[in-house]
Amino acid sequence: MGTIHIEANKEEIAKIVLMPGDPLRAQFIAENYLEDAVQINKVRNMFGFTGYYKGIRVTVMSSGMGGPSMGIYSHELFNKYDVDAIIRIGSTGAYSEKLNMHDVMLVESSWSQSTYAKTYSGYEEDIVYPNSELNSLIKEVSDNLNISIKTGRIHSTDAFYTMDKSVLHHIRDTYGCLGVEMESFALLHNANVAGKKAACLLTVADHALTNEKATVEERQHAFENMIKLALGTVVEYSK
Repeated sequence: MGTIHIEANKEEIAKIVLMPGDPLRAQFIAENYLEDAVQINKVRNMFGFTGYYKGIRVTVMSSGMGGPSMGIYSHELFNKYDVDAIIRIGSTGAYSEKLNMHDVMLVESSWSQSTYAKTYSGYEEDIVYPNSELNSLIKEVSDNLNISIKTGRIHSTDAFYTMDKSVLHHIRDTYGCLGVEMESFALLHNANVAGKKAACLLTVADHALTNEKATVEERQHAFENMIKLALGTVVEYSK
C-alpha cells in the first residue's frame, strides 16, 4: 500500500535511498549503474527505481526541486517506508573560491532562511546537520575510491531567483556558505526529527565568481564521481 505521493509497496523500497532532484537523473542512474532495476514510482513523474549495485539493494528516487518537495518525499520514505538513510546527490552553484567547477562537495552543515523546519516541527534554528556517522563513511569511501571531495556549509534556499544578487555575497561572508542549493535543509531536518540518517553530496554545476556554467553533457560526465561515491557508500553502509 503506497502513500499519496509514492505508489510503491513498502517492501519495494530499499533501506537506503539515493535522491537526485531530477527524475531523469534517477532514471539514468538506474539504467546505467544498477542491475535488475525495477521502476517503483511514477506518480507525478517523480521517478523511483529499486535495483542492485554490486549485489546490494538500493533505491534511487527523485526528490523534485526545493525544500517542500524534498520534505514530502523524505518524510514519507523515513516515516512510511521505514527507510534508514537517504543520501542526496545533487548540484550546487558555487559562491566561494574554495570550490571549483565539477568539484564534489560533502555538506557538513546547511544554513537556510527557510521556515520549513519551524513549520514541520517547531525547530527555530537556521542551521541543520547531517548524520556524522554517514558523513564519516562517505569520507572513508572517497579515500578508498580516490575521489576528491570538498567539505563545508551549504546555503539551502527557497528562492532559486533573487532580485538582489549582493545578498549571495553577504550570505557567503556572514554565514560561511560555499555554495547554494535548495533541498538539503529539509532533508537533514526530516532525518534528524525521525531519528534517521541523511547526508548530502553535491557537484558544482555553475560558479558565481567565474560565471561558468556546465552544459547538459558536462553535468552528466561531472556527476559520475558523485554517483560512484554515493553507490560505494551504499555498499559499505550495507556491510
